Amino acid sequence: MTKTHKPNSAKMLKRAHTNMPLGVADSYRYWGEENTVFLKSMQGCTITDCDEQTFVDFRLAYGPIILGYRDERVDNEVINAITNVGTISGFSTGLDSDVVELVKSLCPNIDKMRFANSGTEAVIGAVRTARGYTKRNKIVVVEGGFHGLHDEVMWKSDVDNWDADDKNSPEIIPFGAGIPQSTREHQVSVPLNDISAIDAVFAEYGHDIAAILIEPIMGNCGSIASTQAYMQKLRDVCNSNGSVLIMDEVKTGFRVAKGGAQALYNIHADITTYAKAMGNGYPVAAFGGKAEVMDTISFDKGGVTHGGTYTANMVALSAAKATLTLLKETNALETIDLVGQKIQTLLSRVFTKFGVEHCFAGPNAMFGVHFGTNVPQNYRDWKRTNSDLYTQFALNLIDNGVMLEPDSREPWFICEAHQTMDLNWLEQVAEKSMAEAIKAQ
Repeated sequence: MTKTHKPNSAKMLKRAHTNMPLGVADSYRYWGEENTVFLKSMQGCTITDCDEQTFVDFRLAYGPIILGYRDERVDNEVINAITNVGTISGFSTGLDSDVVELVKSLCPNIDKMRFANSGTEAVIGAVRTARGYTKRNKIVVVEGGFHGLHDEVMWKSDVDNWDADDKNSPEIIPFGAGIPQSTREHQVSVPLNDISAIDAVFAEYGHDIAAILIEPIMGNCGSIASTQAYMQKLRDVCNSNGSVLIMDEVKTGFRVAKGGAQALYNIHADITTYAKAMGNGYPVAAFGGKAEVMDTISFDKGGVTHGGTYTANMVALSAAKATLTLLKETNALETIDLVGQKIQTLLSRVFTKFGVEHCFAGPNAMFGVHFGTNVPQNYRDWKRTNSDLYTQFALNLIDNGVMLEPDSREPWFICEAHQTMDLNWLEQVAEKSMAEAIKAQ
C-alpha cells in the first residue's frame, strides 16, 4: 500500500481481527497486517482511506464501477425507489420487465432472463438451467477463468506452482479447504484457445456434457481473450453436440461494449451471466438466454428451480435501470474506451523508456498488462510473463497514489469518471514506480 504510517488503518484492523477472520469481510481484502486498506470515502474515480490518503482507483471494486463512485444519476434513482416505493416485498414489480427489456435492447442474445444478487448466484442458476435443459451433468471450464465462489467451480489449475517448461498439465486443485472432492466429479478443465483439447474432451465425454462455461475475456487472468476461431469452435461444437454454451459476462457485460463481449465476437451464447457493471456498484446480477433454454425454469415435472429472497429487489433494479439506460443512451462506453486507450499509450511510453518488454491484453475498458514479448493466449502463457516485476511496479504505484490489484492477473478497470484524471501526473507516477521497481530487482 503506502510507506506512510497508517495509524487509523492499523487501529481499524486490530479491532476487525476481534470480529472477523483475518480482520476482513472478504478474504481477498486482506493484504497483510501493514497493507490492508480501510476506506473512508469514494467519489468519481478516487478512493480515500481512513488515514486521508486519496488514490486514483483502477481496481473499481473488481469491476462494478462503470460510471464512477457515487454517480448521482444512478444514486438518485435508487433514493427515489427507496423513498417512494420501498426496498423488497417478495412480489414482482414493473421494474422487473423494465430492466429485462433494457438488457434485451442491448443484447440480442437474450430472450428471457432471471435475476440474482451476485455473479456467483448467476453462474449457479445458469449451470443448473443448462443441466436441466440437457439432462446431462458435466461442465467444461477453461483454465484461468473465474466463475464465482460456488464449490463446483472453485477448482483451478495450479499454475503458480507449475514449471512452464513442464510438458505435463498443471495440477487441478481446490481454492482452499472445505471443497469436497466430489464437486470435481462433473467438471472438465481445458486450456484456453486449444481447439484440439476441446475435440478430445467432447470425444470422451460428449454424451454427458451439459455445457461449456467460459469467460470470453478472462477477467481474473489479465484479460487474456479467446480468439475468434476458438469462440466459433465452442459455438459449433455445442450446436452439434446438443450442449449449452454459457458465456460468463459478469465482468465484460455492459463494460467492453453495450452488448458485452458477444457483440465483439458476434457469436452468441445460449445462456449469459451478468453482474458487476450492470448496476454501477449496486448488488445486482442476472442470467438469461434463449427462450427454449430459460423456459426449463418451471414448476413442471423435471423443471429447474430458481429463486431468492432478495432477488430483483427495488434497490438493485432501480440501479440497474438507471445504469443501463445511461450506457445505452450516452457515450459513456466510448469515453471509457478512449481513456483506456490513452492510459495504455502512456504506460507503453514508460515501459519502453525503461526497456521493459510489454504487451496489453483485452479491451480498453478492462485491459491487462503483461511484461513479456507476446500477448498470452492462455493461463499457462501468463506463467511465462515477468509477473514479479509487475507486482513490484504495482506496489510502487499504490505507494504513490494509484490503486490497483498488485497481481497481473487482475486487469486495469476504467470508468467514465477517469476522464477527469490528470494523465501527465499518472505518467510521472508510472515512471517513478517503474524506476523503483527495476532498482529493486
